[in-house]
Amino acid sequence: MFARQALRTAVRARAPYRFAPLVVPSASFSSAASLSKSSVTRRGAKRGISSTPALEGAQEPTQSVLTPTTARTFETYPPRFSSADLVLKLSSSGKFHAALPSTPRVIVHEYPEEHEFVEGDLGHSTDGPEVDVGKHNQRTLASFSMTNKVCVITGAARGLGNLFARTFAESGSNAIVILDLDQGLAETAAKDLVEWFEEHGQAEKGEISAIGLGCDVADEKNVQDCFAKVVEKYGRIDVLVTAAGIVENFPAQDYPTEKFRKLMAINVDGSFFCAREAAKDMMRRDGECPFAAGSALFPLIGKSIVIPSAPGSIVMIGSMSGACVNVPQPQAPYNASKAAVRHMASSLAVEWATRNIRVNVISPGYMATALTRVILDRDPVLKETWENLTPMGRIGEPEDLKGAVIYLASDASGFTTGTDLRVDGGYTLT
Repeated sequence: MFARQALRTAVRARAPYRFAPLVVPSASFSSAASLSKSSVTRRGAKRGISSTPALEGAQEPTQSVLTPTTARTFETYPPRFSSADLVLKLSSSGKFHAALPSTPRVIVHEYPEEHEFVEGDLGHSTDGPEVDVGKHNQRTLASFSMTNKVCVITGAARGLGNLFARTFAESGSNAIVILDLDQGLAETAAKDLVEWFEEHGQAEKGEISAIGLGCDVADEKNVQDCFAKVVEKYGRIDVLVTAAGIVENFPAQDYPTEKFRKLMAINVDGSFFCAREAAKDMMRRDGECPFAAGSALFPLIGKSIVIPSAPGSIVMIGSMSGACVNVPQPQAPYNASKAAVRHMASSLAVEWATRNIRVNVISPGYMATALTRVILDRDPVLKETWENLTPMGRIGEPEDLKGAVIYLASDASGFTTGTDLRVDGGYTLT
């Protein structure tokens, strides 16, 4: 029903290009729903896969009501499971149990209207990295869109975390949660994000919602409470980026124990606590199949059937320091913490793969954040050293991470999990 409504919706045929349909994992509800201002439940969609034929011999773009044979969309539907879908799996206890196959969820993707594109420049903020908003190209793959995704970013009041929050807004997310240790800064950052996009014509008033919450990621109970507030506000979590982290430099023999424990608590414990709460919500949306064990319909079932959850993406911010010992700064605990994040992500990726939850890592190299610029301005020799050790001969800009985070957070990376995406100018290759 909603697919037919979407195909009848007036959209602009933007370019005379042959467009081949694509199939990608879905967000938790259809982008077609955003066009009809209604939500679509996965359970209510009919089974099957269909696609829109390619455009051939198109003329100059015109405004018109498009038919199913000309609409620039690609569409698929989530399956309705039946007993025929059950497969036998061997559990760790050595017993067979019936389970549903890990079938990707898919949706109808529509290209945005012209007024939904953004352009301009967010300018430079002393509290965070410079953010450059470029106009969306009409030929960008729709699977990179963050439309209708609820995105949670830790450590996002400033720095790289704030860049990621704004990047999600650029790419279509209209529900953004900024978590930071300082609640005042988090609330201000959320308010500034919404105001900037509205004042610069990048979004209609009320189109983007952002909230800021104070959250100590090292405090398990605090994390649980914050994520509960997010679910209460927006109903779900689609994307989590764990950008909260600290680094301190001390020779290992002189490293204060309390500082070591604090660093590990934030960088390692915090990443796990947040990932766990996000994953719980992603799994909650499907739960368990309510069929009784031993029924005539499912004679081979054990206690329950685990149904693959709605798609979700967790992106942990690691560091190239988790894969190498970068010099000359002494930072053994930091390096160890980022190595732990890398392996944690790999382990969670395997464990949660059957629940359609992807877990990946972005490992930045040296980045010219506002804080780093201050340090390097005071120590030109260190700047030259870092540049000389990087094959590309420069220190990275925060904007170099925007494509990486959108790829891993969006449906474009639907078959990518357990990956460590290094954005370091080749530093770890030498």
